[in-house]
Amino acid sequence: MKQILAFIMFSTIICWMMFSPIYKHVLITRQAILQQEVDYLLEIGASGQYGFISGNMVDQSKRRLARFGLKTEKLQYEVSSTAGQLLLNDGYRVGRGEGIVLSLSYPYERLTAIDALIGIESVPEGQLMRAYGLRMSEYVE
Repeated sequence: MKQILAFIMFSTIICWMMFSPIYKHVLITRQAILQQEVDYLLEIGASGQYGFISGNMVDQSKRRLARFGLKTEKLQYEVSSTAGQLLLNDGYRVGRGEGIVLSLSYPYERLTAIDALIGIESVPEGQLMRAYGLRMSEYVE
């Protein structure tokens, strides 16, 4: 009986050691992709030509992120200015000296569930990984 229990525990640890780095790599890659997308949107949106982040820009962003395997319906964008106004339209442009704030969220999707095999608490269901950025607008009217 002790040998069977030892075999099961040893097998569990070996399984976790083999597959945990893969899931951690996916987690780190997704976080990097989200942060890269936030930086790109802020670079374009805060440029002197635009001064805003539009719904069209967000749609293009979702298509780019879908190529990496992210589900577009689970992506959450929050765009605002440092003055506190919500920005997701072409009508209001953020002037020079005011900032555009962008937050992009995506669920973990049980990537850390394998950690439960050895007793490490995994990320709770519903938690979101978040990428955040702030860029000062260069738009001059």
